[in-house]
Amino acid sequence: MDKPEFVYVTYISAPPEKIWEALITPEITRKYWQHENVSDWKAGSRWEHRGADKERALRLVGKVVEFSPPRRLVMTWAFPSDEGREKKHSRVTFEIEEVRGVTRLTVTHDRLEPGSEMLEGITAGWPKVLSSLKSLLEVGRPLPKLW
Repeated sequence: MDKPEFVYVTYISAPPEKIWEALITPEITRKYWQHENVSDWKAGSRWEHRGADKERALRLVGKVVEFSPPRRLVMTWAFPSDEGREKKHSRVTFEIEEVRGVTRLTVTHDRLEPGSEMLEGITAGWPKVLSSLKSLLEVGRPLPKLW
């Protein structure tokens, strides 16, 4: 059986460089995601998704697969308990493209297990995160805390 994928497309009134920066800069991800994406952002490097509170709990881990600023970022994605089991890793691809004066951000999350906790979480999570990112970049403030 094929593994499901989740695709979300949004158009943001901001240049590609600002969107790129917002995806990889912990101080910015903290604002709209309430988490920080932490890495040195080199292909093959580890990345971590940590809570932005004082505990800074590790929520997700993975590896940077492709880093092509400001157009394409690909990384694996897993719960920390599955870090050593690559079969449990899904993949996230961010594609950023300028279209008629705005920027299209396409997020494709694939290699998901049917019926998994990960699939359920990202199906609810990506629309919230990306809507909050859009609000932050367009009006200067993220959506209220959504989780």
